[in-house]
Amino acid sequence: MRKWIDMHCDTLSKLLPAETLEENSLCVDRKRMEQTKMLAEFFACFVYVPDGKWEEAYQKVMEMVARMECETKENKKLKLIKTAKDLEYAEREELNLALLTVEEGGVLNGNRNRLEELYQRGVRLITLTWNYENCIGYPNSRNAQEMQKGLKSFGKQMVEEMNERGMLVDVSHLSDGGFWDCIRLSKKPIIASHSNARALCAHPRNLSDEMLCALGECGGVVGLNFYPQFLQSDRSAEVLDIAKHGMHILQKAGEDSVALGTDFDGFEAGKNWIRGIEEIECVWDALKKAGMTERQLDKLSYQNVKRVLGEVL
Repeated sequence: MRKWIDMHCDTLSKLLPAETLEENSLCVDRKRMEQTKMLAEFFACFVYVPDGKWEEAYQKVMEMVARMECETKENKKLKLIKTAKDLEYAEREELNLALLTVEEGGVLNGNRNRLEELYQRGVRLITLTWNYENCIGYPNSRNAQEMQKGLKSFGKQMVEEMNERGMLVDVSHLSDGGFWDCIRLSKKPIIASHSNARALCAHPRNLSDEMLCALGECGGVVGLNFYPQFLQSDRSAEVLDIAKHGMHILQKAGEDSVALGTDFDGFEAGKNWIRGIEEIECVWDALKKAGMTERQLDKLSYQNVKRVLGEVL
């Protein structure tokens, strides 16, 4: 069975009070992580903020952070990744790891001290925007003018400070202009935790070939997103489409820059779609059929992300 790392799920934000990360009715839990040889899951503290109530959103994020702290404290087999050495230790001890992320940089609300607070509480990745303008920049858009808007002054400062602290800069959801600002500003590899290839599915959430090449050149990684809307424009996606996007990203960004970012628990899937991490084997099979070699599969499944964690954290 293949080792693997997933760079994005929304399980933490969907977890009911009576459920735990050890075992639940959602797409991801520790028991299934162990069963499928998953080394690490990136758990997003996702907040939906259409009304600009950033202070309330920040408190919600801190509640999810506290929930993760409790989960990892009480569960001896689930540990929080804070340094690259944590991953090496977990591999040796056969533990499962959680990396804590924030999916909406707007919760910083222009306050630099919050970045340090999040870091001290274990957050190691921030998705700079979700689908709304915030203090950092602008989201992806079908409006060409909006799409070209770059990072705001505070956003540029945050990229530099995240580099200094050892936090992953995540450009999924970001405008194209913001993406290129990150490429220019970041001294460390950046990632697109859950994005696909725009050439195969013309959704603004996906990355153009030029962007894929740039991510590869900076040593970053792109996580394949399993959301059907980002795989096929008409949403009639099959598992083979995940493999097609994987091969395309491999060809454009290079075999050192393709990874997984499933987006599990971040979308409603049909009855015939992948129901959770327990069904990951069908993805490996599809990638093999599409022509991916064993070496490339090992890189995609965990080695590329492990490398980036070593270079950034």
